[in-house]
Amino acid sequence: METDPLPLRPFGSTGLDISILGLGTVKLGRNQGVKYPEGFVIPDDRQAAALLSLAKSLGINLIDTAPAYGNSEQRLGTLLKGQRDQWVICSKVGEEFDDGQSWFDFTPEHTRFSIERSLQRLNTDVIDMVLVHSDGNDETIIRKFGTLDALAALKAEGKIRAFGMSSKTVSGGLLAAKHSDGVMVTWNLQYDDELPVIDYCREHHKGVLIKKALASGHATLAGEDPIQKTFDMLFAHQGVSSAIVGTINPEHLATNVRKAVQASRGL
Repeated sequence: METDPLPLRPFGSTGLDISILGLGTVKLGRNQGVKYPEGFVIPDDRQAAALLSLAKSLGINLIDTAPAYGNSEQRLGTLLKGQRDQWVICSKVGEEFDDGQSWFDFTPEHTRFSIERSLQRLNTDVIDMVLVHSDGNDETIIRKFGTLDALAALKAEGKIRAFGMSSKTVSGGLLAAKHSDGVMVTWNLQYDDELPVIDYCREHHKGVLIKKALASGHATLAGEDPIQKTFDMLFAHQGVSSAIVGTINPEHLATNVRKAVQASRGL
């Protein structure tokens, strides 16, 4: 039996159409200070290339990365050579990760520096989506530092196609959505506090990426399939553009795609 293709949804009104599952790549570049239930070994180049090839064959066109994900950006710049136009790349600004520690800089100067560095690392002349990697002080970042304004200027220059914030509060997510193309928010079976942000984005044609959909690999639900139940919940909401899944296990990736397709069939 042929599997239905993984559906695409618009990221707000940006003109970017993205697969309803995106591939998170923190595990391609960093295994320190990550909130996963089990330790893991960073894949070598052959394994990483095979994972990306599988993702593409399954219909995934969205890749999520960040400067704070170790050398994820640099590796993607090499691994995606010759196929850049087949992918929508989302990266971040604001958070850095050095010597096992995160630190943050949301100034316009660092934002511009970070984008120029990411362009070089990713071996591209434009980044499709860039999100502010919030430290939890969403409103301060927007109002005091003007980070979204800095990204708007970079979009006007053609260095990025869309921008927003990976937010951590309802008020910050709403403010970010008002002043950008979209947001990344947390929504899973155990946590739905940020649902008002998703509702707002649907009403105002803003994009929404979901993080921690599977609770960073912790999803459990007695007597039910937690992954299927999660995807059924997420994709029933037309405000959700895509959910980011950060697996490096090919079997898990294929299973996640199959269940996302199944969830989309029920709509």
